[in-house]
Amino acid sequence: MNQKILVVETNVANFAGTTHLTGLWLGESAEFVSVMEQAGFDIDYVSPNGGYVPLDPRSMKDTYVDEVTLKTYLKHDYQVRGLAQTLTPAQISPEDYDAIYFTGGHGVMFDFPDNQDLQKLTVAIYENGGYLCSVCHGIAGLLNVKLDNGNYLIDGKKVTGFTTSEELLSGNSKRVPFLNEKVATSHGAEFVKERPFKSFVVQDKQLITGQNPESPKAVAEQLLKNLTADVAGSN
Repeated sequence: MNQKILVVETNVANFAGTTHLTGLWLGESAEFVSVMEQAGFDIDYVSPNGGYVPLDPRSMKDTYVDEVTLKTYLKHDYQVRGLAQTLTPAQISPEDYDAIYFTGGHGVMFDFPDNQDLQKLTVAIYENGGYLCSVCHGIAGLLNVKLDNGNYLIDGKKVTGFTTSEELLSGNSKRVPFLNEKVATSHGAEFVKERPFKSFVVQDKQLITGQNPESPKAVAEQLLKNLTADVAGSN
């Protein structure tokens, strides 16, 4: 086991064609990173273009920034590697990672779904036996990924992500380019969900997906459970 996790973040700061701000939802990165780092895993950060990752200003409100999120956010390493100088997909060797984790925030809906470099990394990590994880809108990074046989990776698998009802409640349903739940279903996935804004995670073999901004810690803990069991099984 490589003891390394790849965290994917967005470069998009605005909803397309508008001045309405978006970006990475801070807690969906920081909470996950906190759990994995405490368990001894190294984290690398990648974004479609590399470099700067904008934060959704709403995710910086006191309502959403708990002690764990703030502690991670204030770390120099996170500020530099996690937000200012993320790697490009070309700088990543997929065999180095036990898992890839797609963070959310509405920005990802514009630069995750059709990024072929990210899709190639995802397939390579999956075929190496690694885990594919996402939270909230991060499912957008998995929706269009196809395997070598031409089938969608999520076809026939249980997944979750930010639901249509949550999108309506967030007030952004008219600004987003698509609805996660609708696309996941149309690509053959079984989209499962809990009530809006309640922590929920579902696993289907190598896929571990969380529903909303309340779910990154649950995704991390589920991934950790699997990685710990894998190590025990190999000894």
